[in-house]
Amino acid sequence: MKFIVTKNRLNSALSIVNRAVSSNAPIPSLSGIRIDAEEERLILTGSNSDISIRMNVRTDDNADPQIVEKGTIVIEAKYLTDIVRKMDSEKIEVEIIDGTLTRFSGNGAEFKINGYRPSEYPNIDFSVPEYTMNMNAGRLASIIESTAFAASVKETRPVLTGVNFSSDGSRIIATATDSFRLARNVFTGNGDSFNITVPAKSLNEARAIFNDGTKDLAVHLNTKKIQFVSEDIILQSRLLDGSYPETERLIPKEFRYDLVVNKQKLIGIIDRSSIMKNENMTVIRMQIKDENNISVSNRAQEIGEFNEPIHPLSYTGAPLDISFAANYAIDALRAIDSPNVRIRFTGEMKPFIITDEAGNDDVLQLVLPIRTYN
Repeated sequence: MKFIVTKNRLNSALSIVNRAVSSNAPIPSLSGIRIDAEEERLILTGSNSDISIRMNVRTDDNADPQIVEKGTIVIEAKYLTDIVRKMDSEKIEVEIIDGTLTRFSGNGAEFKINGYRPSEYPNIDFSVPEYTMNMNAGRLASIIESTAFAASVKETRPVLTGVNFSSDGSRIIATATDSFRLARNVFTGNGDSFNITVPAKSLNEARAIFNDGTKDLAVHLNTKKIQFVSEDIILQSRLLDGSYPETERLIPKEFRYDLVVNKQKLIGIIDRSSIMKNENMTVIRMQIKDENNISVSNRAQEIGEFNEPIHPLSYTGAPLDISFAANYAIDALRAIDSPNVRIRFTGEMKPFIITDEAGNDDVLQLVLPIRTYN
């Protein structure tokens, strides 16, 4: 194998593929990146067995990359990325010189690195799953941003570490919950019915890689895996096993209290209250006496206390006294793409929901209250 490629193109491709590589890979060769030199293209592959990324670097009008001799090698990712990043050369020549010994050279600098044989690298099935839908990259990012943060970070219930996508054909409901909060985004389906749960980590990688909101993606899925495909990049993820809990019943349908407030101002108030922490957690108290007397307060034993009024755009309902986790409320507020938000309550110890000002529940955040003894 021998090829010559510009440093910038190779470095850019490696930065994407390397996102799927783990230093704690279950198979030694998975700590490497596979490079296939084919006719008029390089194929770079990285995987940690949960996420796999494949990227084509095609020969352009300037004959870059130049494939001199076809072949395949797997190079330890940490060495490969460092070599390419630190070489002071516009172009880099890569050549297998003896078995798996690979030479990287350019502008007088030369590295010789031992790689893995291609046979040691697992065969990753990038075949296209049966269900397909097209989606704008910006729309995908919006769905992920409004849901994935609410997935659990604990492995005690693995299925909750993902975002569930259920479709009845006409609409798709994306849901994430860690049992203390819930995030939901509803969008138009593609005619297929399915119910899958995608790891939140995989979705966040997809959001980071496909970050050009002007481009369209093809999303392919079946009962085992999901693929996000754009031009020369494929990100493939396994799905989480297990039945996702029925969350629709958790969302209140009737409300007794209705508060509309500026989102950024409320985030600012809650953020200021977070200075007072008890055991690394901030539980804040919202007291509503009437439309003109609403406040957020917080008290931490041996530290002090905080109090600030809220000036709502409107409030309907009786007096209310409710406590909840500050960080959960801030995350939920940030997920709503609206300058003003509507917060609807059903009672002091019942979940409340946050939507945009119009009350559109296609994008909905639910937060559970916390019992306090004030």
